[in-house]
Amino acid sequence: MATALKQLVDPSENEFLASLEARAKQANPFFRAMAHKPEVLKNFPPLYSAVIGPGAVARRTKVLVYLACSYANTCPFCIASNLPGGRKAGITEDEIRAVEAGSDDAFPPAERAAIAYARELTQTAHAKTTTEELRAHYTDEQIVEITLVIGISNLTNRFNNGLGILPES
Repeated sequence: MATALKQLVDPSENEFLASLEARAKQANPFFRAMAHKPEVLKNFPPLYSAVIGPGAVARRTKVLVYLACSYANTCPFCIASNLPGGRKAGITEDEIRAVEAGSDDAFPPAERAAIAYARELTQTAHAKTTTEELRAHYTDEQIVEITLVIGISNLTNRFNNGLGILPES
C-alpha cells in the first residue's frame, strides 16, 4: 500500500496494534500508521469509543454526521470504514447516496440539521448558518456530542488523507 510514510508499523513490532488487529480479524492501515506514535495509538480507541459509542445521540445520526464529514473531505478510508456500521444502523443505500451528493431533503428535520451542521463545520470551521436549526432539534449535551463526532471525523479524515491511507481493495 502506497502512503506518505516509508513504512507502516508491523503488528509484530507493537503488541497493542497486534491485539487491535486480532480483535478486528483484519489488518488496519490507519492503526498501523498511528502505531508510529504508540501512546497516541493506545489512547485513540478509548477516545473514539467515548465519542462514537452510546450516548445522547442516536447511532444512526452519529454515522450520518461522520459520513457527511468524510464525504465533504473526500476520505475514502473513512467512508469505507463507516458504511457497514451505517447500514447496520439503518441507513439505506439511497440515504448514503444522498449524503454523498449533499442532497438532504429526504431526511427528517433533526437529521438534516445535524448533517448540515457537520458539513458547514467541516468546510468552514465555523457553523454560523446551521447552528440555530441544530438548536431547534437537539439539547446542549447532544450538540456537544454531535460536535465531537464532527471533530473526530475530521481528525481521522485528515490523518488518512494526509498520509494517503486508502481502504483495502
